[in-house]
Amino acid sequence: MFIVWDNINQHRSVLVREFLSTAPRLKLHRFPGYAPELNPDEFIWSYLKRGVANTVPTDLRHLKRLIHTPLQRLRQSQRLLWACVKASELSWP
Repeated sequence: MFIVWDNINQHRSVLVREFLSTAPRLKLHRFPGYAPELNPDEFIWSYLKRGVANTVPTDLRHLKRLIHTPLQRLRQSQRLLWACVKASELSWP
């Protein structure tokens, strides 16, 4: 299993290093310090933000309702998820 993550302090903690030493199946791929164009998560967040564009949520419940539909689309569409991955500048198979 591959884990792709940035280099924040939490990812370098002793607790994480200890866990990783017990999980040889995990292969880590770290991003450079600041490289949002490489991170597929950024494209997912962008997609979800479009669901709330030009709205003013009145509370957390309202915000959850606004992002429910785009979040469901992401969950149900492998094609859409892969589009976010392939939009990043990482080299993918």
